[in-house]
Amino acid sequence: MKRVFCVFLVAALLVCALAGCGSGGANQSNTPQGGESPQQSAGSASPTAGGVVNVYNWGEYIDPSLLTQFTQETGIKVNYRTFDTNESLYSVLKQGGVSYDVIVPSDYMASRMISEGMLEKLDLSNIPNAGLMSDNFKNQPYDPTGEYTVPYMWGVTGLIYNTKMVQSAPDSWGALFDPQYKGQILMFDNSRDAFGVALQYLGYSVNTTNMDELNAAFDLLKQQKPLLQAYVMDQIYDKLESGEAALGPYYGGDFLSMLENNPDLAFVFPKEGSNIFVDLMCIPKGAANKQNAEVFINFMSRTDVSMQNSEYIGYTSPNKEVEGQIQLDDLARSIMYPSQDVLNRSEFYTNLPQNILDAYDNFWVELKK
Repeated sequence: MKRVFCVFLVAALLVCALAGCGSGGANQSNTPQGGESPQQSAGSASPTAGGVVNVYNWGEYIDPSLLTQFTQETGIKVNYRTFDTNESLYSVLKQGGVSYDVIVPSDYMASRMISEGMLEKLDLSNIPNAGLMSDNFKNQPYDPTGEYTVPYMWGVTGLIYNTKMVQSAPDSWGALFDPQYKGQILMFDNSRDAFGVALQYLGYSVNTTNMDELNAAFDLLKQQKPLLQAYVMDQIYDKLESGEAALGPYYGGDFLSMLENNPDLAFVFPKEGSNIFVDLMCIPKGAANKQNAEVFINFMSRTDVSMQNSEYIGYTSPNKEVEGQIQLDDLARSIMYPSQDVLNRSEFYTNLPQNILDAYDNFWVELKK
């Protein structure tokens, strides 16, 4: 989830290439010309009569060539923008004023958006490739009825470390709280992931609503703060790839990208457990180009497209046909398709009650002072 360096340049190039410079960007709201989008088979996308689709996704979380391919196959131009956290996505949609047709929140944020009436129900007759998704992602707590979301990619978080800077291979989140690595430790720069690490290290659920447990996690994060080099999201790429920092928590798919630039890096699923996440394709309430959005979601769910995308970004396709077809080395497969033991120790984030969300906000403001 997703690298954001140079995303504004990338986004600008994509918009110019696919939508034409000066076309109005993400605020453009064109009705598809020529009527309804046709249903697509599992094997190919049928041409449509054009129009646009405004997509809001994590940075560096798509193979850009697929956007060109989508336009060539359908005639639909793509206006593409990026965000860096679920919370920033939520804030942008809440503030209004910018129109998107497809968004890609994570599980717990999609659940929150559903509960707040922020998403459209999908017309699955326009998304037949949704039937190719693994049963593991059907009727989950984030979308119990399966009416609002189609899974995009999934993965498991873990600990990334530099084998030249960390003396012995860690097997615990405890390495992130170890004073011997003072000044070399990185930590998630968002409250849900940071608290998730602390809660799991303390033996608590990442979805706890027990204020005593949350206070204990907050105290641990306060103790950690003087040990940190920085709170980061995708800045972790440069810091770990360059050897500027020794270790930090991040998403398995991104580790595979970092490894290409620094072979001294290694990855472990901590023994206390990890967060298993799924990012979901959704349509915001009132989207101007809903049918085109459904055509886009169907295209991205197609087996050949989803496999190409997975190979490019290093995250795991939820398409059940991809696992048996994708070519991976042993390390990549162990990260992208973790063992059942790892999955058994992992938790999805769930949407939390408002009083707990408020507590997270207050804790985070205090921690970041």
